[in-house]
Amino acid sequence: MSENPNEPREYDAVLGGQNSIPVNAAVLGGIPGVKSRLASPIVEVRIAALSEALKYGEAGLDLIIQALQDESMQVKFAAYSLLKDRDEFKIKQQLRDYRHTFEFDVITVDSHGRENSRTKSFARFFPEDLGNGTILEMVYISGGTFMMGAPQRESKNNNEEPPHQVSVKPFFMGKYPITQAQWQAVANLPKIHYDLESNLSYFKGENRPVECVSWYDAVEFCARLSQKTGKTYRLPSETEWEYACRAGTTTPFHFGENITTDLANYEGNYIYGAGLKGIYRKETTPVGSFGVANAFGLYDMHGNVREWCADPFHDGYQGAPGDGTVWDKKWYKNYYNNSIDLLVNSAIINSDHGRLLRGGSWADGPRYCRSAVRSDYVPDSRSSGFGFRVVCAAAWT
Repeated sequence: MSENPNEPREYDAVLGGQNSIPVNAAVLGGIPGVKSRLASPIVEVRIAALSEALKYGEAGLDLIIQALQDESMQVKFAAYSLLKDRDEFKIKQQLRDYRHTFEFDVITVDSHGRENSRTKSFARFFPEDLGNGTILEMVYISGGTFMMGAPQRESKNNNEEPPHQVSVKPFFMGKYPITQAQWQAVANLPKIHYDLESNLSYFKGENRPVECVSWYDAVEFCARLSQKTGKTYRLPSETEWEYACRAGTTTPFHFGENITTDLANYEGNYIYGAGLKGIYRKETTPVGSFGVANAFGLYDMHGNVREWCADPFHDGYQGAPGDGTVWDKKWYKNYYNNSIDLLVNSAIINSDHGRLLRGGSWADGPRYCRSAVRSDYVPDSRSSGFGFRVVCAAAWT
């Protein structure tokens, strides 16, 4: 049905004091106006309505509390920010019981890469405000035990053996690889050990993953973010990364026995197993572009950019720790006492031995994007296929 240009539209309300009133605008006041704007499909309109709701006492607070369940993470965070410092018992009770959650699709594919199931799932997270509207979403990863490494049936590299059981404590991990917007926000914070260039990525875009970052760059990012927030942010251990990627699966990919370029960004001219050729995009894609996550709610674990891990490289898993900590004994004489939290103090590191990268990139074939695949480069290496995501200790149980 066509719109009549001479009649106001449903969401043409004007926020008082911000703009002159268009001739055809419908100005809604009070709680009815706030409710109308909170029903808008436009996120920015809903966020503005939350601030206005504060003018209307208990009724307005009730609307802000309801917005904690909004489908938009930005709206949820805006509501939380308005409520978190208030003293009312009702609000404290709501925030104590409240957990940030998001909904996502999890799919599985067969050996040819054909989708054979799609389910809705939910995960908990917390938002870290980096300033100027830039938010880092940290997803809760429940602890557990899994078999690390490639099983015998999988086409693999020798350094992915032997499979071994590892127990991992709960932690939080970035929902996506660190984006260029997030990188720039943190790169502008005070220096800890190393200088950081704020605009170093080859493929530009604020929602694309940051790349051309070295391991040292990534560790400095974690140190600055830790200082800003008071939390301990760090690179994941290699074990944490694989545990988070697999999300309970034992197949080559968290999607199942295969992967397609409809699900991830990799070099689609190559195939894995009985799969089919796909697209070779020759560049990174904005994080979360494919709209599907693993069972933990993490996106882009296969392809797009390889991700730095904390550990030095070992050529196989003989003697690997079974507790999820950084495996540093071989070359670093256990500087960290197997405590990953100490890794943010990178000034003690003085070695050219390789550091781990996981997950494959836009330039890698599917074989090199598997959950178990490992690669290593010296820590000052940079590439348009190298990025990272961060983890921090879990406060929820």
